[in-house]
Amino acid sequence: QGLGAPAGAVLAGRREFVAEAWRVRKLLGGGMRQAGVLAAAAHVGLEHAEATLRRDHDNARCFAEGIQELNLPLCSVSLAAVETNIVMVSIRGGWPSPAELCEHLRAVSEEELAETGQAVSVLLFPWSAHTVRAVWHRDVSARDTELAKNKLEFVARKCQE
Repeated sequence: QGLGAPAGAVLAGRREFVAEAWRVRKLLGGGMRQAGVLAAAAHVGLEHAEATLRRDHDNARCFAEGIQELNLPLCSVSLAAVETNIVMVSIRGGWPSPAELCEHLRAVSEEELAETGQAVSVLLFPWSAHTVRAVWHRDVSARDTELAKNKLEFVARKCQE
């Protein structure tokens, strides 16, 4: 799905393998209408996979480096752990919790709009008691990545006040 296909998986292989997979799918009650449309989207995703993944990985790395450069007391990132399009952000201290931080990043306030001139909503996932997860996909641009970093900086500053 990160490559733009509307379904999460594509099965490819030799003709006999695919025929057996179709047979087993039918046995288990599975049915697919408009499979050609899904296959077309998957095909486009695969054609552009290398460039898309490289861009997503670069954006994730840029975000992680941006967090490290900000040197925020609220959060940190291990750059050595950023190898793909996923960034795990460690949250320090007891407040905000990862869930609360994610809520602050998602919400847009009048104060944010007044201070930054932008209304930005960032969706991160509270991964554990001290970690949030950020994931990049084909619809997240370098500009979006910069806005997300700026939003994190804004929220971190407000949480310290």
